[in-house]
Amino acid sequence: MSDKALVVIDMQNDYLWDKRKPMFSYDSKELTAKVNASIAEYKAKGWDIIYISQIFPNIITNKWFIGFSIRGTLGAELYSGLDLASDNCFEKKLPDSFSSKEFCEFVKAKRYKEMALCGLDECGCVGATAKGAVKRGIKTYMITDSIGRRFPEEKVNKMRATLKGLGVQYI
Repeated sequence: MSDKALVVIDMQNDYLWDKRKPMFSYDSKELTAKVNASIAEYKAKGWDIIYISQIFPNIITNKWFIGFSIRGTLGAELYSGLDLASDNCFEKKLPDSFSSKEFCEFVKAKRYKEMALCGLDECGCVGATAKGAVKRGIKTYMITDSIGRRFPEEKVNKMRATLKGLGVQYI
């Protein structure tokens, strides 16, 4: 049993496919290739692989005001180009993956001591999950090349400074 996990966050159709909203300006092909390389690398090292999806309830207000990652839609599914190396898949409603009770229970049962994070977005859910991991005493790594960023560099630098101040390591 590994005490280390790679957590792949929010690599979903609505953020990466051709039909995505313009605000999700990621280079899907490049990012997916880098995330898949991280999945292969960490699996080869014996780390557990975990997938997290942002899922909003399928109610009319979420469809109108959010418009993405709505439960039951194709857009909420994991991106078709993403390599699936395990069945460890969890859903969350808030940016921090630790807001998912099922994920928290899984992490606690596995007694993870280290986590490497990748996916979307450094200033959003990946950053929030890094803070959540540190709060729980888990040594946390951000895989820089395997994390998407859509925010201005100033905001990214501020997030990095905050996370580094908490002890998160960028690799």
